[in-house]
Amino acid sequence: MPKAPTELADEVREQVKDKKSYLGVIDRLNKASVDKHWEAYADIPWDDPEFTVDKNDPRWVLPQFDRLGETDWYRSQPPEVQSQIGLWRVATAMKIGLQFENLLKRGLLNYAYRLPNGRPEFRYVYHETTEECHHGMMFQEFVNRTKMPIRGMPRSLSLVAQAAPWIPLISTEMFFVFVLGGEDPIDYVQRKSLKGGHIKHPLEETIMKIHIAEEARHISFARHYLKHRVPNMTPLRRRILGAATPVVLGVMARIMLSPPGPMVRHFGIPKDVVRAAYRSDASQAEISNSVGKIRDLMAELGVVDPVNKRVWKAFGIWDEPKARRPVDSPKTA
Repeated sequence: MPKAPTELADEVREQVKDKKSYLGVIDRLNKASVDKHWEAYADIPWDDPEFTVDKNDPRWVLPQFDRLGETDWYRSQPPEVQSQIGLWRVATAMKIGLQFENLLKRGLLNYAYRLPNGRPEFRYVYHETTEECHHGMMFQEFVNRTKMPIRGMPRSLSLVAQAAPWIPLISTEMFFVFVLGGEDPIDYVQRKSLKGGHIKHPLEETIMKIHIAEEARHISFARHYLKHRVPNMTPLRRRILGAATPVVLGVMARIMLSPPGPMVRHFGIPKDVVRAAYRSDASQAEISNSVGKIRDLMAELGVVDPVNKRVWKAFGIWDEPKARRPVDSPKTA
């Protein structure tokens, strides 16, 4: 079984000009899932003393780029409180991640259920579902070891989210927008944290690198699926997709990046500190940046129009899409 990755994986990036090139991408992703995959309890040395989770470990202190971590209130707290808040943030992100991936797996299986014989997407979906199962196990194991009362998604939102696995029965395109809405913001934050050297604990680093490596494939599949399908949608369905996309992304990005309410109450974080940290222009820009790749993709596919652009702006996630850069030699994650 392969060891945890040492470098961050890249997505498969390729022009989907026709069905042949689309199927070629899926074949490459299927092969990559066989060649490079990880298991939660085989590839993470949970019993290594270096991987012990201690809530007062200074390695959990929030990095400066975290909006709460840069506040005077946070920096004035005792070192052990700073560590506990940082660990709570990490554990909450993992709990929300495994809850999202639970919805994702159920939706993927609903999508695969109706695929006809011989479709390569079936095999890929089962590879992805298997990988997401291991992600859920390693996330929950981490949460358990914190011994903190981590809840994840707000209960009301969790109840509404139970509809997500049924989206593929109505629109597979909308479902894969939902997939990207959950995966891209976390991928954005994790890559930024690792590249900036902000991850200090070896257990968090190992989990994060495994997650990024396999999510690169999952993101690639969703993006190429949309590139293949959206151009053939009817005008009405494209308009509906265009209107719904910024709503889904605006909600998902905030779920993934906002401070958990139980943490705020547990540590008595003042409301004005929360507002200053997470409702500032810099924080809003971070949320917008986290969905930048999806926004560029939707613009590339011609789904963004003057009407739904107002919805993007209303949710605070609009920015002018970047010009598409041709890729000469796509990589396989």
